[in-house]
Amino acid sequence: MAPRLLPLAALTAFILTLAGCSNYERPRRPAWRSQAENACIAQNLIRVSQFVQPAREIDGPGICGLTRPFRVSALLEGTVKINTNAILDCPMIAALNGWISTVVQPAALARFGQPVAQIDSMGAYSCRSMNNQRGARISEHAFGNALDIGGFRLADGREILIVRDWTRGDDQARAFLQDVHAGGCAHFTTVLGPGANVFHYNHIHFDLAMHGNSSSGPRRICRPEPQIAPAPQNPRDSLPDAPEFDDDVDMAQGKIPSDGALTAHAGPGPAPVASVPVASVPSAYAARPAAIDRAPIPPEPVGGTLREDGAFVPEANPRDWDLTSSIPRR
Repeated sequence: MAPRLLPLAALTAFILTLAGCSNYERPRRPAWRSQAENACIAQNLIRVSQFVQPAREIDGPGICGLTRPFRVSALLEGTVKINTNAILDCPMIAALNGWISTVVQPAALARFGQPVAQIDSMGAYSCRSMNNQRGARISEHAFGNALDIGGFRLADGREILIVRDWTRGDDQARAFLQDVHAGGCAHFTTVLGPGANVFHYNHIHFDLAMHGNSSSGPRRICRPEPQIAPAPQNPRDSLPDAPEFDDDVDMAQGKIPSDGALTAHAGPGPAPVASVPVASVPSAYAARPAAIDRAPIPPEPVGGTLREDGAFVPEANPRDWDLTSSIPRR
């Protein structure tokens, strides 16, 4: 007996029913991402300028994209350039500005005596998996919520490259990279540098991924373990270090050379008594506190001698040269 065939209309209805049982809806980005973008803009955490320009919404493929992306050519009001235009979201731009102003520039000034003028990016928005590995979770780069930095350029053009200077740079370059890596851990939720894994040997990855919250704030991933760099070797004003001073040398025990300049006594024993020209003795009133300026200024001593103990004795009545005698006691 031949099988009975379903009428065409019934077959069509059956197929549509099966289709309705399947969910062909396109996957959507988590709602918190667009909420974070909108909140950042509403709070005016960044400013639109010639360096930070709104771009068209990026919607897909898949859940990749940004609701309100920005094309960034420079950070911190244009003072720090990016070597290429980067597509980033508002929260990431705000975090980068904060990190540069409070970590990067102070470290550069302390280590090199000059600011960073450019950041060399190795990647911003990109719809891809983590580390470009098949089967891995989607990367924060896919949402414009991450930036890979391969190096920095100082105001004088010097390059600080992570692939070279992280381990093989001079002391100040290595310390600077440790400073910016460790300091980034307070501004971003993920910081991965050389040593974190094999994929970050030549750059530092910064992002604002949501790892959950704790009692002390958002959970953060910072690898490798931040190192505390030694203090800068050179002071910010570039002046040389002060010479070593022997506390046993008494500057009052001085010989008077032919040019009238006071020098430290070279050996033990008292210095010879000698007349000292007035011009060679600094005035006791050259730098007076404000309170003393209001007191009457006695006349300068005419001359004087050095006692055996090295003290200078002016030639005058003590009432004429003892400054403290004219100031009432408190």
